[in-house]
Amino acid sequence: MTTTSDRLTATFSALADPTRRAILARLALGETSVGELAEPFDMSLPAISKHLKVLERAGLIARGRDAQRRPCRLAAAPLQEISDWVASYQRFWEQRLDRLEAYLEQNQPGPPSRRKGKRTDARKSR
Repeated sequence: MTTTSDRLTATFSALADPTRRAILARLALGETSVGELAEPFDMSLPAISKHLKVLERAGLIARGRDAQRRPCRLAAAPLQEISDWVASYQRFWEQRLDRLEAYLEQNQPGPPSRRKGKRTDARKSR
């Protein structure tokens, strides 16, 4: 059984390479063949295939078979796991910034800041 931590490690490892991130960006536009994926890169098809294997092991892409064609498509579930993981830290920093804002408002001399509430309101609209 693969733990969430193991999946995150595999996903982050796959995303560490700029070529693999570029491949995922292309696949976000739709399914395509390995040859079409390789076109913009100055590397051999075997090198592209190695990148695709890393992405496939991380669960970020799925490959099919259509006669001689091997189409690839994005499998975004691991990206959602990363998004969820990052969101927990976003909440952490938002809470810290809220406490800092409250501290500054309590300890600044003079009238209250005219900016009061703007950061919070902007954050809620996300």
